Amino acid sequence: MRVLMTGGGTGGHVYPALAIASVIKQNDPKAEIAFVGTPSGMENKLVGAAGYKMYHVDVKGFRRSLSPKNIKAMYLALVSPQRAKKIIREFKPDIVIGTGGYVSWPILVAASKLGVPSAVHESNAVPGVTVRRLAAYVDRVYVNYEESIEMLSHKEKAMRVGCPLRLDFEAIDKQTARKMLGIAPDRKVVLSFGGSLGAEQVNFAMLDFMQDYVQHHPEVLHVHATGSIEWEIATGIFRERGLDQKDNIRFMEYINDMPLQMAAADVVVCRSGANTVSELALLKKAAVFIPSPNVTDNQQFKNANAIAKKGGALLIEEKDITREKMRDLIVSVLEDPQKQKDIGEKIHDFAVPDANRKIYEDICRLIGR
Repeated sequence: MRVLMTGGGTGGHVYPALAIASVIKQNDPKAEIAFVGTPSGMENKLVGAAGYKMYHVDVKGFRRSLSPKNIKAMYLALVSPQRAKKIIREFKPDIVIGTGGYVSWPILVAASKLGVPSAVHESNAVPGVTVRRLAAYVDRVYVNYEESIEMLSHKEKAMRVGCPLRLDFEAIDKQTARKMLGIAPDRKVVLSFGGSLGAEQVNFAMLDFMQDYVQHHPEVLHVHATGSIEWEIATGIFRERGLDQKDNIRFMEYINDMPLQMAAADVVVCRSGANTVSELALLKKAAVFIPSPNVTDNQQFKNANAIAKKGGALLIEEKDITREKMRDLIVSVLEDPQKQKDIGEKIHDFAVPDANRKIYEDICRLIGR
């Protein structure tokens, strides 16, 4: 099987593409997989680290406001499929799969015009502009949320498969994770983070929570990652408040063993990107979502709100955060095991435990294997 993957701009597009590639490799170790991205996108670093060949097309996203840059974006949208056709003819894929982001546009349009089977995956609750436009070209639109199907113009092409995730998110239970991390089985555990780069307001809120609550409750363990950009500032505040002297706080820049840390937690406080939401749903975790207000189309709020409305999470927007509200929200779940269980069961309704298998089996159907 020869597969050409495309998707970039943010980790929300790249990580699902890498997960799909891993699933294909797991089922077909001889599969040849390559990626298409933009010359400057973060996909270059992530795909390179995974060891896949990388092709490039020059394409840019459209700005929501009137801007001269939209002229160049329009020009590239028109000419980039020609470059994409050259890539397809050179690589000769059996199928082309995109995971969103504007880089998916030229390669999937080119695949359609060359008669190569194609599919696009949408992780968010509300399909992005690129995915909505691509629905007219591709053979299949994979969605994470059932609600997404009604927002597509070609509903007959849609298939709910969930979100492709790293295999280690399915491989461990809570007690095993705690044993591996050296955490007592009966300890109350809070996990919080704002993403790999960090989120200033999440860090500030968690530092306040540590000062107001965690340091006074030794039975609680709080694990927090600041993100790389915010590490220096957050660490300074952490030390100024004397929180570095507390044994029940693990403060770090980045979490390298996220599947373990998520599995071990009772409550998770975090952003609501599609991948994170899907991971928590699969693990049945009680979550407090703080959506990023800086994401295109307010996608993180829409992801979290779809779940919160059905009781599968607690939701608070940055603009509404106060020390008291944040503390009361987390504590209301942390100190109520039944509430944790109820929320965990309801968020699990949004999970598709066999997402990886569904995606691989449909890929095989599309290419006639």
